[in-house]
Amino acid sequence: MSRLIVVSNRVSAPTDPSAGSAGGLAMALSAALRKYDGLWFGWSGNTTPVWKPEAQIEDRAGVTVALVDLEPQDVDEYYNGYANKTLWPLFHHRVDLSAYERSFGEGYERTNDRFAEALAPLIQPDDLIWIHDYHMIPLARDLRRRGIKNRIGFFLHTPWPVRQLLVTLPYHRRLVESLFDFDLLGFHTREWLDLFRDYVASEPGIHGRLLPNDALMAFGKTVQTGVFPIGIDVDAFVEARNSALGIRTYDRMAASAAFRSMIVGVDRLDYSKGLEQRLLGYEQFLKDKPEQRGKVFLLQVTPLSRDDVDAYQDIRSRLDSLAGHVNGTYGDVDWQPVRYLNRTYRRDQLAGIYRAARVGLVTPLRDGMNLVAKEYVAAQDPEDPGVLILSRFAGAAEEMTEALLINPFSREEISDALSRALAMPLAERKDRWQALMQVVRDSDVALWRDMFVATLQAIPTGGAKPVPEV
Repeated sequence: MSRLIVVSNRVSAPTDPSAGSAGGLAMALSAALRKYDGLWFGWSGNTTPVWKPEAQIEDRAGVTVALVDLEPQDVDEYYNGYANKTLWPLFHHRVDLSAYERSFGEGYERTNDRFAEALAPLIQPDDLIWIHDYHMIPLARDLRRRGIKNRIGFFLHTPWPVRQLLVTLPYHRRLVESLFDFDLLGFHTREWLDLFRDYVASEPGIHGRLLPNDALMAFGKTVQTGVFPIGIDVDAFVEARNSALGIRTYDRMAASAAFRSMIVGVDRLDYSKGLEQRLLGYEQFLKDKPEQRGKVFLLQVTPLSRDDVDAYQDIRSRLDSLAGHVNGTYGDVDWQPVRYLNRTYRRDQLAGIYRAARVGLVTPLRDGMNLVAKEYVAAQDPEDPGVLILSRFAGAAEEMTEALLINPFSREEISDALSRALAMPLAERKDRWQALMQVVRDSDVALWRDMFVATLQAIPTGGAKPVPEV
């Protein structure tokens, strides 16, 4: 096979492939890069006073990585600005939080062009290039301008917004047009792909056409699209559950529960995760079921993120206040209804926490996939599994239909689902878990990776393809 080049905003190749803290995506991509003698390119996370296009090459546990530093202005405008203050909220239907500042867009275009400047000299003629996520939508266009003819694929890890919201973005057409310099566009779900297709086919002035087999034609080019639902490294997660630390964490959680039923939520701090709605729904449950007070508790693990973005500071303050309100209203001398933690745990620790939880509560308001739902299922004891409650607005809901699917905007639905989950008989819990576990195995991250790479490799030619004659 050709060499594989993975491109992402940050390079997450683990320094130790056996590290329990390494994410499943990083492990899967790292394994592919070792197998195919590949390269992982991205921002180092560091800043430099003056831009230098020469990438720093190093080895991380057998993976070759190429890193570039960015100027502080690039970080402010490209990363903190356009990526996290403009595109992220827009793609999650939070137009009220999107900042449409011209300097952000200029920084986004400039920084992607700089990435292309640094990456182009590293590309060999037969390389496959796989670019990840909304940070780097224009990168294929900028590589094509430098004469790169290789096959280039793109995978979007977030949802795609509905057309009526996308058009609030200044220069939305230019952003979408740049996607047609890729050979393959990948989405988590059919819903996200259909929304993209709707923009191309319906936006006035584009005159896009839907071709057979999910190909699209617009802007004088054609591009192949596809649905590639991402998953977790199932075997590695089960191994983490059964590891010494996983078992020890499970024992600690079981002991700390003191014969109470634990409900667990694990999400990084983000307004898209429905954390406020989750706490309000849990509070509604305590109101609706007073007999459950003292018998359950919610463990909410929420690592902090993007502290330099105002919206994240605001939600942290609101969650601190709401968790304190629930504990102050319903707590007792020997019972705290909410355990709210702002810290990060290793994968094997999380596996032990998930296993100890009677209910996994996953309530994003909009999410590309949501791997916590799949991790929770993989961590369960087959003989006594817990119950997954899942927002219907997570991409995972398209596959995981045996979860208790809820509308996270309705606190009553969250309350009812908690009541049902905690009362569910063992036979039903087993049946649901077995069906969900099959879904988790069928969408393993390695299968996702290999399917995308194989599809990209099978595309006949790289480079911008002209519109076929009719």
